Amino acid sequence: MAPGFFITFEGLDGSGKTTQMRRLQAWLTAEGRTVTSLRQPGGTALGDRIRGILLDSRSETALGGITPLAELALMFADRAQAIAEVIRPALERGDVVLCDRYTDSSEAYQGGGRELGAARVLALHRAICEDLQPDLTVLLLPDLATSLSRARSRNLRHVQHTGADENRFEREDDAFYQRIYDAYEAIAAREPGRVVSIRDDAGLAVVEMRVRAVVEARLAAVALP
Repeated sequence: MAPGFFITFEGLDGSGKTTQMRRLQAWLTAEGRTVTSLRQPGGTALGDRIRGILLDSRSETALGGITPLAELALMFADRAQAIAEVIRPALERGDVVLCDRYTDSSEAYQGGGRELGAARVLALHRAICEDLQPDLTVLLLPDLATSLSRARSRNLRHVQHTGADENRFEREDDAFYQRIYDAYEAIAAREPGRVVSIRDDAGLAVVEMRVRAVVEARLAAVALP
């Protein structure tokens, strides 16, 4: 595979990861790098349909509820399609690939939040994703209560403005999110070489500069043209 570079952004909803990924993409593009970006679930035609099922609160009534294992399987179906259709081809071209969520999210949300365990998630990653790992993961972990408040307020505004409901996960209780937070901390402790954690709640510009510095150093280390 050509020397592309694969960067994922992780964190709870409301952590600022999507905003920071967009800012990094703008900077990388201005620096003359070719960037491919996507989100999970989503990023492909199939993935967007899966996203609608997974995130829409109405799935609970229309489908009679989604079991934790079915949820996990759908997440990996989305991921397998994204790898085949978007991620691997972009890496083979030598692009910098930015992905809003990846397998760490499944380990945190389904492994931790749904209590399915990390081992099951990682086994699926090896089998379905052929163990394709990011070169760098930026993990944003500001205060848990702050993240939840932001996410729930943002999604309420989104529903009011667009009519699109992606609140299925935000309806879970605080204990669910504490398990997710703890799982993210465990991932960061287990893989310090890949995962760079930004834990405080600094302003957007401050976090942007921190993310940029980390990415700049990693790209220089691999001499990505």
